[in-house]
Amino acid sequence: MQLKSLPKKQIICNGRVIDLSIPQVMGILNVTPDSFSDGGEYTQIDLAVRKAQEMISQGATIIDIGGESTRPGASYVGVQGELARVIPIVKALAKYDVILSIDTSEPEVIKQAVEAGAHIWNDVRALSRPFALETAAALNIPIILMHMRGEPTTMNQLAQYGDVVNDVMDELKLRIKDAKDTGVRDENIIIDPGFGFAKDVNHNITLLDNLYRLHELGYPILAGLSRKRFVGTVTECQNASERVIGSVSGHLFSIQQGASIVRVHDVKETSQAIKMWNKLQDAATCRNP
Repeated sequence: MQLKSLPKKQIICNGRVIDLSIPQVMGILNVTPDSFSDGGEYTQIDLAVRKAQEMISQGATIIDIGGESTRPGASYVGVQGELARVIPIVKALAKYDVILSIDTSEPEVIKQAVEAGAHIWNDVRALSRPFALETAAALNIPIILMHMRGEPTTMNQLAQYGDVVNDVMDELKLRIKDAKDTGVRDENIIIDPGFGFAKDVNHNITLLDNLYRLHELGYPILAGLSRKRFVGTVTECQNASERVIGSVSGHLFSIQQGASIVRVHDVKETSQAIKMWNKLQDAATCRNP
């Protein structure tokens, strides 16, 4: 299914309005030594800032900073370890004209990151850690709730579904309900189906092919399949850095189904694809007003 246009939605980040009826590119900035694709490349502040600047110039409107690897089998870092990696980078990037997202599940990390200038909480565990729900409600910032089962060390054993699309939607509904019941505002919620998390190749492909159905939940959608293992399996690219074309293709397909944000390693290539998509959308609108 292809939508004629993205849903007319927006999020507000510290007074700044982000129009989600236009595809937004979230550039990945992992400040970890062990992330699956770029681990160890941007652990120094100057290198991280330089990479963020490059992604901004290439079209990223959001920079997603992560201090803990969530690849399959990744080990727990701890709050202090995350803080030491993330907060100096946030402070260094806060002066630039870009929205900063923090990829963390730790309430203390996001609290200190917001104080340092961050805007969005991107939580792969969908606010399941102790006090995460309460912290999200108190901070009153956009929250990305991602679908995952278990932890990075156990999620591959939990990739069992009756119907992966229905099951993912049902489990996201529960996390949305818990968030709203705790005081998270409806307009602050963004959902992410969690490509690659507790899902095998067929699950991921089925989910991508039916991504449009997530609009039934009523929230903006983020798609993050950049360089994931299933992309490598489909494209027969073992090396993560070789999965650029497969990743861009997958993200463009997700946008065609209504994903408002794509979380990517390859900002330049993704931005070029989106420009082509936007031009084709304009042409279709002129042809069929």
